[in-house]
Amino acid sequence: MPKVKVDGVEIEVPAGATVLQACELAGKEIPRFCYHERLSIAGNCRMCLVEVKPGPPKPQASCALPAADNQEIRTDSEMVKKAREGVMEFLLINHPLDCPICDQGGECDLQDQSMAYGRGGSRYDENKRAVTEKYMGPIVKTVMTRCIQCTRCIRFAEEVAGVPEIGAIYRGENMQITTYLEHAAKSELSGNVVDLCPVGALTSKPYAFEARPWELKKTHAIDVMDAVGTNIRLDSRGRQVLRAVPRINDDVNEEWASDKTRHNVDGLVRKRLDKPYVRKDGKLVAATWNEAFAAIAAVHHGGSVAAIAGDLLDCETMFAGKLLVEKLGGTMLEGRQTGLAYDVSSLGAVNFNTTLNGIETADMILLIGTNLRWEAPLVNTRIRKAIKKGAKVFAVGPEVDLTYKVEWLGNDASLLANLPQAVVEAFGKAARPAMIVGGGVLAKDGAHGDTLALVETLGLIKDQWNGYNVLHFAAARMGGLMLGYAMDGGVRAMAAAAPKLLFSLGADEVDYSAFDSSFKVYIGHHGDKGAHAADVILPGASYAEKAGTYVNLEGRVQYGDKAVFAPGDAREDWSILRALSDALGAKLSFDSFEQLRVEMVKAVPALGVEGLADYGWSIPKLPTGATGEFGSPIKDFYLTNAICRASPTMQHCSAELIHGESFAEAAE
Repeated sequence: MPKVKVDGVEIEVPAGATVLQACELAGKEIPRFCYHERLSIAGNCRMCLVEVKPGPPKPQASCALPAADNQEIRTDSEMVKKAREGVMEFLLINHPLDCPICDQGGECDLQDQSMAYGRGGSRYDENKRAVTEKYMGPIVKTVMTRCIQCTRCIRFAEEVAGVPEIGAIYRGENMQITTYLEHAAKSELSGNVVDLCPVGALTSKPYAFEARPWELKKTHAIDVMDAVGTNIRLDSRGRQVLRAVPRINDDVNEEWASDKTRHNVDGLVRKRLDKPYVRKDGKLVAATWNEAFAAIAAVHHGGSVAAIAGDLLDCETMFAGKLLVEKLGGTMLEGRQTGLAYDVSSLGAVNFNTTLNGIETADMILLIGTNLRWEAPLVNTRIRKAIKKGAKVFAVGPEVDLTYKVEWLGNDASLLANLPQAVVEAFGKAARPAMIVGGGVLAKDGAHGDTLALVETLGLIKDQWNGYNVLHFAAARMGGLMLGYAMDGGVRAMAAAAPKLLFSLGADEVDYSAFDSSFKVYIGHHGDKGAHAADVILPGASYAEKAGTYVNLEGRVQYGDKAVFAPGDAREDWSILRALSDALGAKLSFDSFEQLRVEMVKAVPALGVEGLADYGWSIPKLPTGATGEFGSPIKDFYLTNAICRASPTMQHCSAELIHGESFAEAAE
């Protein structure tokens, strides 16, 4: 490990570290625009200049210079100060004075660093250059005159997203960043370039001119658009969430978020249920809470009670629903609303056992029945990192562009029973082999058993390594399974049992025609499919309007906070179930959210510990012999749940990026 001196202080740095990283380890702040910890080194903004001895008597770019033994680094010399002032002066020659109308104002690297490292004046009086705006789709707004050509967006698109559609044309002062044919950026991660851009050249189109950062209340939350459990920050003003941005968590989402995570928030204020409804003469009519409760209490259920949990629920809501069903004499609970009925006797056999961090270290990967780009975009970025380290990927299922090289073996479930010998041999030589089982497998009879049979064939279990992974794409799935929301036979068996009273907890993907004889009570936040089928609607709260516990696809327990209040008469789901229990004469034993959480943790202790739950590992005996093609459970990435379907931004993304519609842009 090299020893270097930074401003007179000697420190030891890891082998392979750069001078910039050495300075940061010594507690010195190094300004930068092009350098980013998760992207390759470009070395083209020159803002990170330092003085290094031994070496030429001139400032050097610290981001691209390896740290070496006996280096003496100065970050505070007069030479460094003058060099940084000169670089900043050059950067501001052409930069427009847009701060009052720029959405980056208040969180702009160029603003901050010009104040800290700039001269305070410019010696240039030539005209500033101007660059025409570029079209990058419904997510990213461009004002390319502000661009300082740091190339972060180019490197992100190529290295992380794997869709190299952003690039530079021309040279020198004429250089411009663009999507080459000026079409929409077709990556489901394109919104991340807004966070990466150190100036206001790339900003969020749906959030344009909405607010300034200092006006917003910031709340830590967990994303529910997929099962990754992306850590996000919800920025709200008054009773409306204006944007969602990712928080850094290296174990889960690093610092990225999918476009769906970022831009579903405009759906939180549209198509909302803000008052109870009761169906009278075949039509839903507005009612009071007491009238709605009375209509439910009038049902003679005789203990024939069931609950179906939706994909966006927190664990507390599901636990309160379970308690109410049990108090009323029911036993039927289900969370797999689309009809899946896979075995859950071993939670380890339906878990992402490698962990999100661990999958990066796999050296041989088999994908089965999954489109990772749509089911879990941030898992796909981890696979890309594994490939950069030398991993090889095979896949069984419908062919899709996963942004990296895949050897497709075909789309026939019978392949699972007789994989090509070359594949089996490749896995036999692998030190860290992994398999990822998607939703297409869980939907096919016998396929789950076939994949578990491959655990031994491919040698997926090794010392300190479990390479068997099931990829869920519903945020509530693992929490629901831990709470018992899985009955033998799934939703079909529940429909066959014809419960007299059915609680639909935000379940919008169920085929309710199978429950014609049931009295359906929908507790949810959007007037979507579940509400249309209900006999009574009780308006609930979305993920942004309640605190809650969430469990991601790897069994990681995480907690989100409440950002805003639910609209109108809507209430938090747990409080609705508590009040309803009084009306039904089956009083639940908690009176506050804190008491409910304590009871839940008593029943399932793993939900009280933030971090990975330990499910153990056992392979259940399941039927095998699946045949036929795997289908994709997601038909439209941007419209997978009620919040997305209410979001104008998600509708626009679906129309343009999935269905190929074109949108003319008005001249500004």
